Amino acid sequence: MIDVVSSEEREFSVQARENQARLTARLRPRYDVIVCGAGASGSVVARRLAENPDVQVLLFEAGGSDEVEAVLDPALWPINLGSERDWGFQAEPNPHLNGRQLPLSMGKGLGGGSSINVMVWARGHRSDWDFFAAEAGDPTWGYDNVLEIYRRIENWQGTPDAQYRGTGGPVWVQPAADPSPIAAAMLDAAGEIGIPTFPHPNGRMMESTGGAAISDMLVRDGRRQSLFRAYVRPWLDRPNLTVLTGALVRRVLFDGHRATGVEFLRDGQVTTVEADTEVVLSLGAIQTPKVLMHSGIGDGEELRRVGIPLLQHLPGVGRNFQDHVSFGCTWEYIEPIAPRNSGSEATLYWKSRPELDAPDLLFCQVEFPVPSDRTAARGVPAHGWTMFAGLAQPASRGRLRLRSADPAAPPLIDANFLSDPADMATARACIELCRALGNAPAFRPFVRGEAMPGELRGEALDLYIRDAAVTYWHQSGTAKMGQDAISVVDGTLKVYGVERLRVADGSIMPRVTTGNTQAPCAIIGERAAAMIQQEHAL
Repeated sequence: MIDVVSSEEREFSVQARENQARLTARLRPRYDVIVCGAGASGSVVARRLAENPDVQVLLFEAGGSDEVEAVLDPALWPINLGSERDWGFQAEPNPHLNGRQLPLSMGKGLGGGSSINVMVWARGHRSDWDFFAAEAGDPTWGYDNVLEIYRRIENWQGTPDAQYRGTGGPVWVQPAADPSPIAAAMLDAAGEIGIPTFPHPNGRMMESTGGAAISDMLVRDGRRQSLFRAYVRPWLDRPNLTVLTGALVRRVLFDGHRATGVEFLRDGQVTTVEADTEVVLSLGAIQTPKVLMHSGIGDGEELRRVGIPLLQHLPGVGRNFQDHVSFGCTWEYIEPIAPRNSGSEATLYWKSRPELDAPDLLFCQVEFPVPSDRTAARGVPAHGWTMFAGLAQPASRGRLRLRSADPAAPPLIDANFLSDPADMATARACIELCRALGNAPAFRPFVRGEAMPGELRGEALDLYIRDAAVTYWHQSGTAKMGQDAISVVDGTLKVYGVERLRVADGSIMPRVTTGNTQAPCAIIGERAAAMIQQEHAL
């Protein structure tokens, strides 16, 4: 059976490669829909629209192929960070992090972030989606409707749960296979300090005040199953879906206030292509607002500063920048324990204050030491594990600006992490809970002791927090959906003030979802595609 499947897969790969070579060699001057970005949302939009054989779809991707062992092997994800598959964005020096300048990794290549991330599938909490619905003024963004979409798109491989999980969808989701004993210890430790455990993290746990569970992962037969692989790859042999790699989108083209196409750079040449129906930006929370601003959409004063003619004044473009910030706490093993799967197999959500009705803390166990650039100097054990303990609902907001009118220039990113005093208060509670977990009796058979931070109080603890802070790489919010003065898109993801242009990626989130963001980005893609299909009868 394995040989038959391998033979079929090889045959399909050849057909897909030959088809895409033909399509990209003879690019059309115009397509029905142009989707910019083959990441977690763009892959979904492109596939759903291409399911109609009469719709010609062009999917742009600035990076290259995902046929790379560092992408496909779940254990190798860390070596993608800082590689050619990472945009390599860098935040500005942050006074709230003792002047540190954090890297903001984002995927560059087919699959986007879903090809370089830790493969965790986390749906977002009920409160997140209900907040989205309130901000959009549209109840179909609410949790109950979103739950139905999740059930439809999943192909769940764990214990059956008809209320919360679906089977037969394109997204292969499974619990971490044969997890490490250190992951089981984390669940036991949670129980010891009064935090409930759940059979999986994407059901009742996402409706409650929190809990712990073995992580859900996008891994199939020991290989990464990115959202590009789930949605687009099975469609690469179709004549109406063209996937163009190595194509950097520079700006959206307009006739008046109507989007008509895209200008892009490929092989050193600037080229344009037209869209008859719509242009969709799915470039992520850094590239999407950057392209909007280069297209003349953004804060008028900011665009004048860099010499870009204003098309539509939307002061929220680039504002509302959010990310999950975490603080690594590390324990030393008694004996080495090799990481399994992706090296991150257990997750936990909980509250910093008992009066909260939804979790505001996010914990992700990593089965090897992960210091920051500063905390590494405190001494890192050769063998150990780290609790990535972070803020699930940060209060701080940053901003993205252009450095110049040159589309090739990287943006200026003021992430502004920990600028709001509320985040420091939550971070202290986060560290306290993290240490309670890691020092619980459940871990004693495996660990020699706590390596960092140890018993810190007052200014010493605050210093550690600011030195330890790193990002989960869940950048979001910079083209937010809503109805207020800094909203960029409406509830249908249309950009305010222009026609035939939508945004579908993490930038539209009014606030970052609780947990990893690739699953919510899949929902954003599904919603965008359905709204485009409905409006244009595609």
